[in-house]
Amino acid sequence: MERQDWQRVIEERRRTVRQRVSEQEWAAREDLAACYRLCVHFRMTDMIYNHISLRVPGRHDQFLINAFGLLYSEVSASNLIKVDLDGRLAEDTELQANPAGFVIHAAVHTARPDLACVFHTHTRAGVALSAQEGGLLPLSQHAMRFYQRIGYHDYEGIALDLDEQQRLVRDLGPHKAMILRNHGLLTAGASVRDAFEEMYYLELACQIQLDATSGGARTVLPPPEVCERAARQFADSNSFIRDRDWHALRRMLDEQQPNYRQ
Repeated sequence: MERQDWQRVIEERRRTVRQRVSEQEWAAREDLAACYRLCVHFRMTDMIYNHISLRVPGRHDQFLINAFGLLYSEVSASNLIKVDLDGRLAEDTELQANPAGFVIHAAVHTARPDLACVFHTHTRAGVALSAQEGGLLPLSQHAMRFYQRIGYHDYEGIALDLDEQQRLVRDLGPHKAMILRNHGLLTAGASVRDAFEEMYYLELACQIQLDATSGGARTVLPPPEVCERAARQFADSNSFIRDRDWHALRRMLDEQQPNYRQ
């Protein structure tokens, strides 16, 4: 699509989409667009690639995802597109989805109805960690939340083949986070906030592990029972934290780049 065509389509959606969707869907669109912009803020992007998807409220067969060709800094509530679990557009638009995004995201959305949001990255730290044989080690408090609670999926090439979906789901298992070997990271959650929090701390855990092991010094691993205790503490913390962190991040975006809501 030519640049002027992009601008025409995006502007038309900005004028019309909010009037065509429910209030619940618009709120979901704002949440998801906020997540894309937070990826820019925290430097977790890969040009126009990667994806964050969110199940359409009230629908188990459709999800929202970024239009292929937009930078994360351009994603807004109105230009997110709607696709079904077979990768077909579920709305009338000239925008398109990245086929690789469909394969990964549709697999999780189909198999895990408990997970509404799916988040995939190719960050430098995430890919580097994914190439380490030992995987994620409990070297930091950030890593403890994933202790015995993360899956691993071996690299099979660019995720374009539908038959890989069953292995992606198998390797994710009951978890909300997975390391895609030689590829990157994947997290998911019951909400955008949950998936973002998982990714934020998984990314930090990867960065910390790379830093801690880069100088060749011997590292300290806490006993397994301590790691398990910390993981359970993290699992129980949401009842206290609730959405305080997400509200704070949304306030920051409202001040710095409020057009994510458009």
